[in-house]
Amino acid sequence: MRFSVFQISRKGGREKNEDRVGYSYTRHSGLFAVADGMGGHPEGEVAAQLALQTMAGRFQREARPRIDEPQAFLHEAIIAGHHQLQNYGERKSMRDTPRTTMVACVLQDRDAFWAHCGDSRLYLIRDGRLFVRTRDHSMAELEQAKPPAMRSERFNRNVLFTCLGSPGMPVVDFAGPVALQPRDRLLLCSDGLWGTVGDVRLVQEMSDDAIDRALPRLVELALRNGGARSDNVTALAVEWEAADSREGDTVSGDAEFDQEETIPAVLKRDLLQPRS
Repeated sequence: MRFSVFQISRKGGREKNEDRVGYSYTRHSGLFAVADGMGGHPEGEVAAQLALQTMAGRFQREARPRIDEPQAFLHEAIIAGHHQLQNYGERKSMRDTPRTTMVACVLQDRDAFWAHCGDSRLYLIRDGRLFVRTRDHSMAELEQAKPPAMRSERFNRNVLFTCLGSPGMPVVDFAGPVALQPRDRLLLCSDGLWGTVGDVRLVQEMSDDAIDRALPRLVELALRNGGARSDNVTALAVEWEAADSREGDTVSGDAEFDQEETIPAVLKRDLLQPRS
């Protein structure tokens, strides 16, 4: 595979960073994911990390070196993460289980497959335009889908109707295979990014420069727009068949989880060796 990737996570104005981001790959398959631990529930950072660890572990077991059925893999891995959160809550006798949203993408054989639960998003940008983005599992998204005359102004725009760790089974939406073209860019992010930057500006910023320069600027913009009480802002960008990328050695790397203010994880020219 030939791609470049850059990821970054910032705490913003919150006491701690409850977002997690990571990727794992072999020579022929790559997994990229973002999870956003939900405020209002305990241990959001644990929820996000458990969800990503569960998915990464399954990827490293099953990518030999390809995933046989990427859509089935994504579904099973997300549901497995959901059960891990429920089991965690039961072991600790918690009244409320840690919860998280999640978006994940598998790149394989020049195709992209993705799945999401909640309001963490994936954007596919092609030739400087928004080609597709995921639709949030939120009251706000449901209202936007209605004809204008039927929309209500009296609803909580922050309410999600599904997530990992909730009492019921999560709703998971899927897409793929989507054939990728050279220079296609995929952006996975938490709502801390898209919540303060509109889609038009987001696509513009992600189209104007190399991803390792564009993404930090976009994150800083989201933090400025969010102000002193900005949410955690986390994003991962992948450019497919970037002009300066080439195939590297066969590597299977552990997923990396962002816990610091800034994570300078960049993959260009060669497959990045896992960070120790």
